Amino acid sequence: MKKSLIITFSILILLSCEKKSEETPLLINTIEGKWLYPSDTPGISAQGISNTMYLFEDGIRYTYFCTEGDCESQYKSFKAGDGNHITRTYEYSIEDNVLTIDLNFGNLMVLPFVFECDGGRLNFQDSDFPDRVDFVRLGSACD
Repeated sequence: MKKSLIITFSILILLSCEKKSEETPLLINTIEGKWLYPSDTPGISAQGISNTMYLFEDGIRYTYFCTEGDCESQYKSFKAGDGNHITRTYEYSIEDNVLTIDLNFGNLMVLPFVFECDGGRLNFQDSDFPDRVDFVRLGSACD
């Protein structure tokens, strides 16, 4: 009887655990991942999705463009360094909620930010550019 209770309890624990998909890992409060401009940004496609996606991975920012077709599906299929991005990539770092992107030749883009919407939105806090457009994570409901 004791063994059957332990087995039943173990099965219940395993069934109650939510398994995260490898395709959409939980990335809360990290810049790593795919980011778009919000749907209310000028220049958004007829689908209501940004024609530009930034992929941040392992200290490199990749830039992808979508000019036709199902942009969201295309963006989901792209992987860092897959050759679908524009040729030029940029190194980035984060320290104390400041994203610094090295645009080469001594040019740095320094972007103070805060995460919102459980890590699904990057709200840039740049007093010099208060109208700077935020980023939303691809696939998040934070738009």
